[in-house]
Amino acid sequence: MSNNKLTLLGKDIPEGKKTILDLEIAKLHTRTTVKVPVIVERSKNPGPVVLLVAGIHGDEVNGVGIIREIIYQKINKPKNGTIICLPVFNIFGYLIHTREFPDGRDLNRVFPGNANGSLASQFAYQFTKEIAPHVDYVLDFHTGGGERDNVAQIRCHSEEENTLKLAEVFNPPFIISSNYIAKSVRYTLNKMKKTVLLFEGGKTNELNPEIIAHGVRGTKNVLTHLDVIDGDINLTQKPIYINSARWLRASHSGMFQATVKNGTFVEKKQVLGHIQDPFGEFKKKIFAQNEGYIFCINRTPIVNKGDALFHLGIKE
Repeated sequence: MSNNKLTLLGKDIPEGKKTILDLEIAKLHTRTTVKVPVIVERSKNPGPVVLLVAGIHGDEVNGVGIIREIIYQKINKPKNGTIICLPVFNIFGYLIHTREFPDGRDLNRVFPGNANGSLASQFAYQFTKEIAPHVDYVLDFHTGGGERDNVAQIRCHSEEENTLKLAEVFNPPFIISSNYIAKSVRYTLNKMKKTVLLFEGGKTNELNPEIIAHGVRGTKNVLTHLDVIDGDINLTQKPIYINSARWLRASHSGMFQATVKNGTFVEKKQVLGHIQDPFGEFKKKIFAQNEGYIFCINRTPIVNKGDALFHLGIKE
């Protein structure tokens, strides 16, 4: 919480200055060095170190858009403490619009990493060793995987009072109780006693203005609450808390169309959508198996039997 000497990636970060670092892990087989930009803004005044990170999955670009907008609006310039922005963590996946690393691994399942492991593991190790120890708070931005479209939400552990309080300050439409997943960056940072909020919003390979606006506003709220920046905390809604949820899966293979809006409350046995074959022989209704809130919808037009279609949460 004090502005003592701060060294990241082997470079001293001066007070009151903007510093751009390069996280260099590997070279392509073409001998091209791959560099991941790390943007550091440090105040002259003491305060917490806050990390904003996105693009751990390369095709989840809404998070990249959120941090980009935060930098563009100069929200990342602190009056106290330090703000570190890592807009595109998995730059390999970002360049080719894919989730995984070139080695086929999910970067968010290899933390804390290994200096002599796979390419993804080496990336994770460098982050865990060189950046993670210096931060106090982390906002980790994600979207739904594939065609799964998430309502703007914060995921946190419901039994951690400080984390839950920060989630409420972020003020998303939904706060989802979520356990830690082993070898994820959130799990690793929690083990290092860091406070982590995981934001989910939208789906892959899109820039959704509404989701980006939620992410920017929530981040400003958190930074203001921590006294890192000046401003007012903008509470525009009362978050809906989801402590338990279930996936509604396809009973048939076919063409899928949802008829409910994401984020809405549905009644038990309410029709949520249809599955039909391409030959006009059947059209099956999809019914809600219990009442609750829809907070994720699969947007793919073609589904197989057993595919997850709706994530239905029970209000607490």
